[in-house]
Amino acid sequence: IEYIYSRYYNKVEYARFSSSLGKFVGLTQYGLKQADYWNNDPSYLAQRRAQKERVCQHNIGIWFNNI
Repeated sequence: IEYIYSRYYNKVEYARFSSSLGKFVGLTQYGLKQADYWNNDPSYLAQRRAQKERVCQHNIGIWFNNI
């Protein structure tokens, strides 16, 4: 299971958090600066890493039982 959190502006994805990498990746010039800022904030990274447990791990049994 991989949790992906993407940030968009004007329908253009500029940054993405991937749970498999455990950090933000910038996709544009602005996104590179933002990703660097977010990756240097341990509390924000911990919050995003916890989202995988809260959203994905919690609901995986529900989703697979309904398929």
